Amino acid sequence: QMSTSSTVLSLSAKQKYIEEFDFPYCDESSKYEKVAKIGQGTFGEVFKAREKKSNKKFVAMKKVLMDNEKEGFPITALREIRILQLLKHENVVNLIEICRTKANQNNRYRSTFYLVFDFCEHDLAGLLSNMNVKFSLGEIKKVMQQLLNGLYYIHSNKILHRDMKAANVLITKNGVLKLADFGLARAYSVTKNGQANRYTNRVVTLWYRPPELLLGDRNYGPPVDMWGAGCIMAEMWTRSPIMQGNTEQQQLIFISQLCGSFTPEVWPGVENLELYQKMELPMGHKRKVKERLRPYVKDSHGVDLLDKLLQLDPNERINADDALNNDFFWTDPMPCDLGKMLSSLTQSMFEYLAPPRRSGQMMRHYQQQMGVNPMQAKPQDNSYQDRVY
Repeated sequence: QMSTSSTVLSLSAKQKYIEEFDFPYCDESSKYEKVAKIGQGTFGEVFKAREKKSNKKFVAMKKVLMDNEKEGFPITALREIRILQLLKHENVVNLIEICRTKANQNNRYRSTFYLVFDFCEHDLAGLLSNMNVKFSLGEIKKVMQQLLNGLYYIHSNKILHRDMKAANVLITKNGVLKLADFGLARAYSVTKNGQANRYTNRVVTLWYRPPELLLGDRNYGPPVDMWGAGCIMAEMWTRSPIMQGNTEQQQLIFISQLCGSFTPEVWPGVENLELYQKMELPMGHKRKVKERLRPYVKDSHGVDLLDKLLQLDPNERINADDALNNDFFWTDPMPCDLGKMLSSLTQSMFEYLAPPRRSGQMMRHYQQQMGVNPMQAKPQDNSYQDRVY
């Protein structure tokens, strides 16, 4: 029988074991050289990096935030990795690998892990913040067509993104759009009685959060992402988020001013949502989506699609498949390639690197129409604090 003393490693032996321990499916991060920081938020940091072997290949490295190391590798990061391994589509960001720093005495034998992605030169929020970047109607159609293609694919695979916003829409220099940041994404299922399971409603950045989540719904599904798609689509013309509430209460007010009051006639069952009685909900507002957005959008099919995306009742909100069949995408001008327009840009456009998106003249006029004081609608802090519980 082996004595107990012989099975206990000395401290130096433990250190040697850790230093020599190999993650067989996890390369060292030293194979990449960081070039610039391109993102920061509650999710951690994102870096542009160069692969040392092939000097011209760039990647994006997303640092895994170890909130509580005693609990091990974060469940949210594991969920994101699992989802990204499942999703392989031209309009979804591609996860290349997971890599880590080598554990040694300097980092107290704790590896730092990174998710490594194909590099995309721009995000949509960064592009929209630059008034020199002008999208033609055909180019706007191409952006939205690719975005909806990505959503159709992930929803077909029973995945909810749950953080749709312009900053999470990446675009390569060749004009290929990629849905990104699946840190809040999750699989969803429908129970036998047709109801979805109960999920957290503390998701989606406030300005893009749909009314059902603001009212406490936990039995939601793909329509939450379609609302975000509608907000992003409107932003293609206004150049700034269309409903910039500072609180959930204020966001509900802005939504009702644009989309009408929340009533059981318009939205059957809304009165049963958890926060319906607890929130001060404005009454008597008529729906004004088409009226308010037509001066900016001008294209009648575009206004029609926006109206269908920004439906209060999630059961009435258009799905990705039907949206792709909307006349908006099948009338002149047809969706056209983004590569030519983007080729004139000499540097990457990311929200993190851009100055805060202030409301331009078009947006200020829109806010005045909505009865919003532009001074109240401050650009939202990028370190948005909503997390998954």
